[in-house]
Amino acid sequence: MFDFMQLGYAALCGASAILALAGFTWLVSVYKGDVSIVDSVWSLLILLAAVVYALTLPASGPRAAGVLSLAALWALRLAVYITWRNWGEPEDHRYVAIRARNQPNYEFKSLYLVFGLQGVLAAVVSLPLLAALSSARPVNALDAAGIALCVAGLVIETAGDWQLARFKADPANRARVMDHGLWRYTRHPNYFGEFCVWWGFFLIALAGGGWWAIVSPLLMSVLLMKVSGVTLLEKDIGERRPEYRGYKARTNAFFPGPRRGNP
Repeated sequence: MFDFMQLGYAALCGASAILALAGFTWLVSVYKGDVSIVDSVWSLLILLAAVVYALTLPASGPRAAGVLSLAALWALRLAVYITWRNWGEPEDHRYVAIRARNQPNYEFKSLYLVFGLQGVLAAVVSLPLLAALSSARPVNALDAAGIALCVAGLVIETAGDWQLARFKADPANRARVMDHGLWRYTRHPNYFGEFCVWWGFFLIALAGGGWWAIVSPLLMSVLLMKVSGVTLLEKDIGERRPEYRGYKARTNAFFPGPRRGNP
């Protein structure tokens, strides 16, 4: 059984740490004039929460070492990759649009429109980590399934990011569409990998009795498929890359599957 008083205290400490880091990052963004840095810090907000949970809970359960290791691997890989990808680039066009819609005083408004919102989302997404860290139930087969799904998701998103980076590095591919490797079977293997990671963490939480943490993978699924992931990215990509219309017609949007029509 969970002690919800202890869970509440740990959750409050984790949320406070998240908001503190988000607030500091906001100050840096104001100095740089670039809100895109929030993407580099997003995964670190969740990792910070997990570390705070582990430090504030009176006792760590048998899943602590494994969960913290997986969370660190996921968070550090994503933070390093996004930082490398965005290094020296102008502010992401998504944030440029948000900036234009929220003038004047966008610098202040971004504190809650971007960084505060990202902090709240990070606190909710981190719930499976809190549940897994606090559970004293013995490790079981559901843990193994969750770990396997997490690892599979990490491999998929890492491979997808690597394949896309290699593709973009070739000047001959400028304005072309990546449709090889994992990108042949889904238009967003990186997002699908992220989906697997968080459903994997939920299975680990569920193995410990944390059924209530299901709000995390459900939220991530909606964000990835309907809000900040597929839907937002593809909003105008057909106009910027005409080849994408054909790619979209023959390739699954999210879940991998065989191509439709001509190969």
